[in-house]
Amino acid sequence: MRVLIAGATGMVGGHAVAQALARGHEVVAVARTPAKLAIDHPRLAKAAADIEDRGAIAPLLDGVDAVISAVGIGAAKTPTTLYSAGTRNLISGMAAHGTDRIVVISSEVAEHWAHQSRFKLHVALPLLQRFLGATYDDMRRMDVVLWESRSAWTAIRAPRIRNAAGSGRYRLSPEHALRRGWSIAAPDLATALLDIAERDDLARRHVYVAN
Repeated sequence: MRVLIAGATGMVGGHAVAQALARGHEVVAVARTPAKLAIDHPRLAKAAADIEDRGAIAPLLDGVDAVISAVGIGAAKTPTTLYSAGTRNLISGMAAHGTDRIVVISSEVAEHWAHQSRFKLHVALPLLQRFLGATYDDMRRMDVVLWESRSAWTAIRAPRIRNAAGSGRYRLSPEHALRRGWSIAAPDLATALLDIAERDDLARRHVYVAN
């Protein structure tokens, strides 16, 4: 499979590139500064592009079977369109080249809070939204972009992402937030992204992962 990984130099994206190559995939690694990706491989192509630039991203999707978006700016106070506009541009380019499958990272904070535990509902999520809400607001706009598209998308409602060694294991639920699902290590989230991209039973839905 030929996979385009956006955000390839980020905390999760770098692991996704390495793991995709280890699985035998061809990888198109997209980042604003791809030279930061300290991996070289015969099946790896590095491309400098900003996914908010539709003209730059569209040609890179030629021949791609699946897209993984691991882009992120952390939790920001200032408004952003990285998630919504970037995803719209990826999907537009995918449609032009006949690519259907895309997996993106979202957040539990961006979902309907009624699905959450009492502690998260009344304490954790309101605090995160109050102080760091710009990221989550744009993730909600990304949800609209996904629903309005015809792509076979899957969005991961991720908990806190830890820059830590992976365990090689993670839990997944296609139905609801996971009990005690407070966080996930970046390498394990990368594994989940690839696993989900390779599956055909999780299209057009949100899923939940955690260690």
